[in-house]
Amino acid sequence: MNKTLLIKLIFVLLIVPFFAKAQTTDTQALEDAENTIKYPQFQFKGLLQARYLESSGKNVDVLGVQHSTGEVTQSSFDIKRMRVGLNTKLSNTTEVVILVNLADFKSDPKGKVLENAYGKYTFNKYIALTGGQFRPAFGIEELVPVDIIKSFDFSNQYYEFGKNGWTSFQIGASASGSFDIGKNPVSYAISILNGNGRNQEMDNDNGKQYSSRWVFELSKLHKINLGLNGGIGKRSDQKVFAVGADITSDFKLTDRLTFDLQIEYKQGTNQNLYFSLPVDGRTPNLDDYQMRGVYFLPNFRYVVDYKKLTSLELSCRFESFDNNFKVNSNVRKTYTPMISLEFGKAYLGRIEMGFEIDRFDKNIPDTSFYNDDLFIIQLQLRL
Repeated sequence: MNKTLLIKLIFVLLIVPFFAKAQTTDTQALEDAENTIKYPQFQFKGLLQARYLESSGKNVDVLGVQHSTGEVTQSSFDIKRMRVGLNTKLSNTTEVVILVNLADFKSDPKGKVLENAYGKYTFNKYIALTGGQFRPAFGIEELVPVDIIKSFDFSNQYYEFGKNGWTSFQIGASASGSFDIGKNPVSYAISILNGNGRNQEMDNDNGKQYSSRWVFELSKLHKINLGLNGGIGKRSDQKVFAVGADITSDFKLTDRLTFDLQIEYKQGTNQNLYFSLPVDGRTPNLDDYQMRGVYFLPNFRYVVDYKKLTSLELSCRFESFDNNFKVNSNVRKTYTPMISLEFGKAYLGRIEMGFEIDRFDKNIPDTSFYNDDLFIIQLQLRL
């Protein structure tokens, strides 16, 4: 049997059983709820992230690039994100989501600007189908909006795996849902993706990337969840893969003080790097080019509730990432200590201050692979 056909059959077989679990009572409840609510319903969203950056690395600019000669820009104000979004519920089961980042117009907007553009149909809690451009579930960060993460931005591994079609905004389809194994909740997501990034006219080859994520709740009291991720696919008729594991927890230390922790590991083929190299400058085996990374993100949150100040948060993410550990290893270690002041509920307003400290095994002049200390103050407003 053709391997591609086999993968598709397995994908279908994983989904079909969830349809069988749809109960008549669930359908009736949805119909009753729909009769009392008027559709369509619209929800507008927005996000502004404005920053001040200052680099103290030797001849390293605010974008992290080292310059051997000439002056460099080592301090600057910047608009990181200016997002505008619209969520439209067409019915109790159907929604359409649109999200754009207007800050992408400050540079070449090709392949940028449009972020989310998808439709979702929810049959029941066991299965929902999503199609369009969205963030496929393949780790902790893919399920958390950037405006409520516990650091300035996503990790280095998130963006690198995004370049390789597993994370960030991708075009494709997904099935997701949840069910119980005994008394233990389990959630899942299974995706089929073009794997060549967002806002592309079409797939750049006939290969597709198949990925899945499974999350197991280990402790409801401390919100301890274990996530397992896996993916296979093809790029220009060569096999690619990605795997990952993560764990999250949230401990309430006192009535006002909580501690949460994220740990995530990923490894996979770096086909983006492989195909960017000249043929005579790479090995013939794509599997030689692999990336891997791990990060720890502890965060303390203290509820203040004094006038307009809601909470005080203190975090420090440590990440070790290598984008080519088999052929030309150069580990990047990144420390991101940050203090955050929250105003209003659900991060309505946020002022963040801290550092992004990069250390490489080998400094490469005139590239972004160079030691740097970046000071950041970031203002965030969301609606």
